[in-house]
Order: sequence, then structure tokens, then C-alpha cells
Amino acid sequence: MSSKNGDLPILPGATLGVLGGGQLGRMFAHAAQRMGYFTAVLDPDTDSPAGRVSHHHIHTDYDDVDGLARLAGLADAVTTEFENVPAPSLEHLAVARPVSPAAPAIAIAQDRIAEKAHFTRCGVPCAPYAVIETAAQLAAVDDNLLPGILKTARLGYDGKGQQRVKTRAELVDAWQATGCVPCVLEKMLPLEFECSVILARGRDGQIVHFPPQRNLHRDGILAVTEVHAQNMPKTVAQGAVNSAKSIANGLGYVGVLCVEFFALADGSLVVNEMAPRPHNSGHYTMEACDVSQFELQVRTLAGLPLAAPRQHSPAIMLNLLGDLWFPAGADGKADKPVSPRWSEVLALPGAHLHLYGKIEPRRGRKMGHLTLTGATLEAVRATASQAALLLGLPAVSTADLA
Repeated sequence: MSSKNGDLPILPGATLGVLGGGQLGRMFAHAAQRMGYFTAVLDPDTDSPAGRVSHHHIHTDYDDVDGLARLAGLADAVTTEFENVPAPSLEHLAVARPVSPAAPAIAIAQDRIAEKAHFTRCGVPCAPYAVIETAAQLAAVDDNLLPGILKTARLGYDGKGQQRVKTRAELVDAWQATGCVPCVLEKMLPLEFECSVILARGRDGQIVHFPPQRNLHRDGILAVTEVHAQNMPKTVAQGAVNSAKSIANGLGYVGVLCVEFFALADGSLVVNEMAPRPHNSGHYTMEACDVSQFELQVRTLAGLPLAAPRQHSPAIMLNLLGDLWFPAGADGKADKPVSPRWSEVLALPGAHLHLYGKIEPRRGRKMGHLTLTGATLEAVRATASQAALLLGLPAVSTADLA
């Protein structure tokens, strides 16, 4: 059933489009196909993970007018799987098709300066910060913001575009190293742990959300997510949910949104950043909840009712980077990729392996994830520790996650 005139809801049998061919687009396509939709992916990579599993794969750049026209011709509605899609491309598509999230929300998420201004308008506390776009603003930075983290305003994720600075001299050098592009300097705060909230907001303003996730990062990249009723104080969890809802409502957001937070030693919460899409920390929802973040992305895009998710199993997710394919030998190096010990990992109870279909493993590249579920938190933690040992990952420490 087609709905090219933009009428909602868009029912199964129609085609849903996605800008971006990475693993998030792949998991969106799987969810849409399971519900009876056809899918169309626009991505310049002929071997993109999402393109390889989609009914249609348009191989053009994201701002290619002909490619966008082909996508609009195929799809009844269009979403995106990463925030650095050009906002004008979304505006172009929105003339002809329902698009969510909308271009203005994506534009804010692409720019840390605009993003922090939005958080402030919504009454959600950020870490103290200064905007640095000129040499005069650099010179005017308050010493109280040091030590801090200098972040480029655009194109920063998974720790990219970030430098820690302790002194004013280091700050000057770091800004010059960026090419003097617009940046934000954030004061470093006494961090207790990191957490995130994933919600879905419909066109009617209805919001549903998953339980807040407790996250552990290594080298700026998410390594472990743990989700269960005791993963953080209830006041922190509720505060994170309330703040995420305020941010989504302030945007008039439609779609799945992840908001990341820092929980501080004094029990307070500050927002870090938002991702206008499903998120790495929500992958556990595919096995541990009765509706996944990707199904909610389908539902918001198609204008279908939003079911409040219910988590039925405690869960731990381990990110699988390309480093696992290069176990260090006697010389501390490995040049040729070697498949990890999947058979032994999959012998563990409640182990759910997701590999993203990326042709070439590379160090630091997200190749997949492993979700562990079970009847009790203790059982899940024990299994996660066994899996980490088999894969050569750092031990899953309850001190990090409890």
C-alpha cells in the first residue's frame, strides 16, 4: 500500500527511506522489513551495511539532487541514520515527503553551539562552557573553565574533535590545531558516571522512553552499556528522563532521540549532547525489551501508535570494535585480521551477536555488538565477564557500572 501523498499513517506495504547506509540504517531496515515495509537507502558507499540489506540502494552523495529525487520517488517517508546528513537535503525531501526528524532539529544537533543554546532554552543544565569562534573570544575565556575539553562545534562524535586542555597555553595550541574553527570549551567536572535516555516522540507530541542506560566509554567510544532497575539512583534516572523530554518537546521533535548525560559526584546531572537518531547505547532493546528503538523509529516515521517499551530482561551490551580482529602476538602487533572466538561466545547463555556486515575490520571501527540477557543481573554480569574474557576485552567491572 503506497501513501505518496503524505497521508499518515503509512501502513506496511509502503516504502520507507533512510539517508545513510551505516549499521543504524541497517538495523532500521531490518525492523521496517520485519513489519512488512519495503526500504530504500541513499548512501554513496556501494558496500554500505544498510544498502546491502535494503530493497533499494541509491549510490549518490547526500546532496545529489538526482539521488534525492530518486529517493523521494521510491519512498513514502524518509528518515536519517546519522546527524551529519546535510540539513538542506532533508528540507528538499520534506517538500515532497514526510521527513523525520525534521531539518531544524538535525541542524541544531550538528552544531554544539546551537545545541547548548537549545539545552539552555529548555532549562536543562550543561557543564559551564565558552564559545570560541574568534581570537578575541579565545582571549576572553574565564580561567575557571580550565582544565577543560575543547570540542569542535561541528563533526564531532565518538570522541573525535575533542582535546583536553589544562592551561591557557594548551588551549591556544589546541584551538590553532583545529584550524581555528568554531569550538566550545567545556569545564571538566567531577564525573561519577555517564548515562543516556532514548525516547520516541510522535507527531502528536506523545512521548515514550526506555529505561535510562548506564554507559562506560573507553577512548571516547562507548564500550559497555548496562540497563536494569538498579543501574543508577532513581532520582538521577527520573531527572534524565524529564530533561530528555524537555529537549524533545522544545524541538517539536518527531522520531527517536538519544540524550547523553554526565552524573556528577554531588548527585546532580548535566547534559552532554544529543543524537537525533537511534543510539549505540540502545542496541540492547532488540533483545531485552518488547519493542526496540528501531521499531519505534519505524513507528514515528510512519505515524503509527507508539507503544511504551517494557524491559523484560536485565541487559549488558559490549561494543565490538575492529581491534578484536587483531589480537596482539608476541611482538605486540598483528597485521592480518583473525576472526574472534564467536563459537565459544555463542555457547554462552543469553548471548546475542550482531555483526554489521562491514567488509573490512579496522582498529577503532564499530564492527558489531554483543548483548547479554538473562533472568538475573548477577547471571548477566557473569556471562558478560566470560564473553569479555573470550574476546580479549577488558573485564566488565561492577565498580564501573554500579
